[in-house]
Amino acid sequence: MTVLIDPPNWPGPRGLMWSHLVSDSSLEELHAFAARLGVPARAFDRDHYDVPETVHARAVSMGAEAVSSRELLRRLIAAGLRRRKRHSPR
Repeated sequence: MTVLIDPPNWPGPRGLMWSHLVSDSSLEELHAFAARLGVPARAFDRDHYDVPETVHARAVSMGAEAVSSRELLRRLIAAGLRRRKRHSPR
């Protein structure tokens, strides 16, 4: 059971760079970790939390494993937890 975080490489609100926080075992584990980290529930998006660069070091110090974005996605898919966006018909 591991919570993973990728580098803050994604531009986002407030001029910050953002990371993705995921679990490679369960959404329950992910939600519990995010709550301990103080990440609001509104930051959850289908299968991950978007977290600002200001949270990255604290997440790692609390036990999240820092991995590349590619590795994060690979492990999320391997765990069967990837939830892709559904495209609505036009």
